[in-house]
Amino acid sequence: MRQASNASHLPWWKFGHVWLVVSGPAVVVVASFITLYLAITRPDPVVTEDYYRKGLEINQTPGANAASAASLAPATEARNHAATGVKPAPKPAAAKP
Repeated sequence: MRQASNASHLPWWKFGHVWLVVSGPAVVVVASFITLYLAITRPDPVVTEDYYRKGLEINQTPGANAASAASLAPATEARNHAATGVKPAPKPAAAKP
């Protein structure tokens, strides 16, 4: 019985539960300072002034539209099948000479 009364007279830092409660917010404060340091020392790159023109040039590349339409054909069929549940008809095989 006497030991129980001695435990209540101990300083607060000798209780493990206090450190469990304090460590959560302390870790968050340290992480926020690390994030602030990274944000200040590594700024975002600046977008070029003519970003819109460069984007238009990428889309105007000759032959890009035909190639991209052919490469997207399986994805388009799969999307349509998932939306409607109807399986597309198989394409006829090319006759070999």
